[in-house]
Amino acid sequence: MIKIAVDAMGGDYAPLEIVLGAIRAVRDFGVHVVLVGDKDQIEKILKNENEENNELIEIHHASQVIGMDEHPGLAFRKKKDASISVGAKLVRSGECKVLVAPGSTGAAVTAGLLGIGRIPGIERPAILTPLPNEKGEQTFLIDSGASAQPKKETYLQNALLGYVYAKYVANIENPKIGLLNIGEESVKGSPEVTAANKLLSEQKTIPFMGNVEGRYVMTGEYDVVVTDGFTGNVVLKFGEGAGHLFSALIKESVKKGGLRAKIGGWLLKPALKEHLVKRMDYSEYGGALLLGIRGGLIICHGSSKSWAIRNAIKLAKDVAKTDLHEIIAEALKKIEKNDETEC
Repeated sequence: MIKIAVDAMGGDYAPLEIVLGAIRAVRDFGVHVVLVGDKDQIEKILKNENEENNELIEIHHASQVIGMDEHPGLAFRKKKDASISVGAKLVRSGECKVLVAPGSTGAAVTAGLLGIGRIPGIERPAILTPLPNEKGEQTFLIDSGASAQPKKETYLQNALLGYVYAKYVANIENPKIGLLNIGEESVKGSPEVTAANKLLSEQKTIPFMGNVEGRYVMTGEYDVVVTDGFTGNVVLKFGEGAGHLFSALIKESVKKGGLRAKIGGWLLKPALKEHLVKRMDYSEYGGALLLGIRGGLIICHGSSKSWAIRNAIKLAKDVAKTDLHEIIAEALKKIEKNDETEC
């Protein structure tokens, strides 16, 4: 049976919310989880939930934790028995297929890079984040935080990583790829982005649709939007802030609109909660996938609670069903040869 490792000590609400999320995932999806962290603390929570004898829940003890305020690289090298380090080793050894890692993004990327290891030929791993779009589906943003100053070849590899994920995990038959830029013209943008556009346009392995402006990221015209980790992270955080602002503006409008507006708001509340707020809530997506490593790693928000962890484990289960790193390795060979055959 496929096993999913979960860093039970990562994030603002560890280990309670992480363990509760794992329990929910086991109940809902029948997935086998390995909780990595302080055994005594984890056992106490499992006993309180009457899950101490559940055969689908294992505990792998780890005595250390990497905090949000620690330098990821230094802490990873120093704390050999940190929960995220031990979880990465479980994936590297093949005992687990995917690691779910709440907490420090830097620590998670370091664990993927040093603990699990890169796919041969991949310059830098990249974080792929799902965004809601106007078509009621998802657009995948890559990179959203792993590599702030990539080479032009890294943009090309990010496009390939996003394409493979969209096709083999999200099951999009012909994923459309766009490069985030300040204009649609190929000559616009920084020298690095202009060079990346040229490189993407010349290759024949994946379907590149050209530059995409920021306002079109969530229209659904593109399945994968490629950028560098700095820009991608700004886009992601700006989107989160815009979502909070939009919610606040709706509440303020209802409050100031008088009795009629309050009645209308009360009638609309269930629909808004189900079809608007839910789609914009990061906890519904669970986490972002680190691609380009020899195994699966889901990076969760530091403030993730049980529902987000539950959904991250569901995503991990879907990823574990595919041999994604092997598909990426084969696709990488094709793009290096500029092979026109389908990935």
